[in-house]
Amino acid sequence: MKDYTQLLKRPLITEKGTMLRQKDNKVIFSVPIEANKIEIKKAVEGLFKVHVEDVKTIVVKGKTKRWGMHNYRRSSWKKAIVKLAQGESIEFYEGV
Repeated sequence: MKDYTQLLKRPLITEKGTMLRQKDNKVIFSVPIEANKIEIKKAVEGLFKVHVEDVKTIVVKGKTKRWGMHNYRRSSWKKAIVKLAQGESIEFYEGV
């Protein structure tokens, strides 16, 4: 995956994510399930012009749901927790 805009789907802004951002200077993104840590690091550094110290990834399993008598399963997705270098931040998180 060479296109960085397609690699980072969206930022995840949650209570836990806000606490991680304030305490440990970490940001959370939703990424494609086939993305690896090296591609995620290059994408964040390329798009936001920051230095990345560490990337941790988590595969979130899709939940089983029910619609009437039918059961179905939502798609699994991947979450990336990116630790930024000391003193750096990403601008779109500043107003949240």
